[in-house]
Amino acid sequence: MKWTAVTEHRAKLGEGPFWDEPTQALYWVDIAGKQALRLIGANVDIWQMPEHVSAFIPTQNGDALVTLSSGVYRLDLDSPGLEPRLTLLCMADPQPGNRANEARCDALGQLWLGTMQNNIGAEGEDLPIEHRSGGLFRVGSDGRVLPLLRGLGIPNTLVWSPDGTTVYFGDSLDGTLYRHFIYPEGNLAPAEVWFGPHPRGGPDGSAMDARGYIWNARWDGSCLLRLNPDGQVDRVIELPVSRPTSCVFGGEDLKTLYITSAASPLGHPLDGALLSMRVDVPGVACTRFAG
Repeated sequence: MKWTAVTEHRAKLGEGPFWDEPTQALYWVDIAGKQALRLIGANVDIWQMPEHVSAFIPTQNGDALVTLSSGVYRLDLDSPGLEPRLTLLCMADPQPGNRANEARCDALGQLWLGTMQNNIGAEGEDLPIEHRSGGLFRVGSDGRVLPLLRGLGIPNTLVWSPDGTTVYFGDSLDGTLYRHFIYPEGNLAPAEVWFGPHPRGGPDGSAMDARGYIWNARWDGSCLLRLNPDGQVDRVIELPVSRPTSCVFGGEDLKTLYITSAASPLGHPLDGALLSMRVDVPGVACTRFAG
C-alpha cells in the first residue's frame, strides 16, 4: 500500500486521530508537545495546551473535548491557538500523578477514557512507569463519570464490536489486547485475552473497519496488524515510521487510513509524521461526544 506524509508537521508523540464526517476534518494530538491539531483540506490549526493532551474530539454542541492531565475540558474552537478557552467538564481520574491516555467515543457518544501513571517529563522526556495506577472511565454527556477498570498500566485501543456488546481494549504494558463483554447496565465483564504479545512491536491504538477487522498500530514495530474478528493476523501493513501510535478511517468514503506516529531514538525522517494511505475496505465512522 502506498503511504503519504499528510503535512510537514512532526510530533513528539502523535496520537488520538479522529475523523469528523460532517466537516471532513481530522483531529489529532501531540501528547508530549501539548498540542491539539486539526486538518481541514490542506490547512492545519494548532491549539497549544497548558498540559499534556491525549485526545481532541469534537462535540455535538459545536466545541470539542480535550483530555488533559488535570481533567476533561471543553475547548472553544473559535479561541486563539496560543490562548485556548478551556472549561472543565469533569475530573475523571483523581489519582495524583496520573495522566490521560487513550480516549474514544462509543456509538452513543459517551467518552471512554483510559489513564496511566504520567511517563512524560517537563521537557518531553520519557519517565519510567513504576505503578499500574491507571484506570478506564466512561463519561456521559452530562459529565458524570463511571469507573470501569482499575490497576491499568498503559491503556490503549478502544474499539467496539458492530453490535455494541463488546469493547476491545489494550494494555501496552502487557503487550495484550483484551475483550470485555459490556453488561446491559454498562459495567464490564472480566477481561478475556483476545490478541497476545506479537514479535512486531507492542499494541498501541486501533481502528475498526466495516467488516469487523481491527487495524492495530504496533509501537516499535513499524507496521499495522489487521486482525480478524477471531484475533488472528490477517495482514501486516509495513510503515516508514518506527513508532506508529494509532489510526482512523477518514475521507468521503472512509477508505483513507490516517496513521499517527511518534519520535524515536532511531531518528527515521518520518518518525512523528501523520501518514495516510488508501485502503480497500471502508472503516467505521467516528462518533462525536454527545454533550
